[in-house]
Amino acid sequence: MLEGFGQQAIINMMVHLVFIALSFWALQALNFDKFLRASRIFQARLLFILMSIALGSIVGNFFLDYLMWSQQLPFILQTVTIL
Repeated sequence: MLEGFGQQAIINMMVHLVFIALSFWALQALNFDKFLRASRIFQARLLFILMSIALGSIVGNFFLDYLMWSQQLPFILQTVTIL
């Protein structure tokens, strides 16, 4: 039972890291230069990283929720047959 929690934790961490990397890659297609000051390079990079983490976490949570819901679908037939 406890090894299941460990496996789930590894899967959750890997999914979030993959989606954070994908969002970082996807956000590079946008041109943020018009919105940022030239003298604030460090703050602009930090904002870019934080936006990648936020977007990747949102998409990762959606993916993990969808995976969990799809694994719970077989239980709907069990509840219908009990009633």
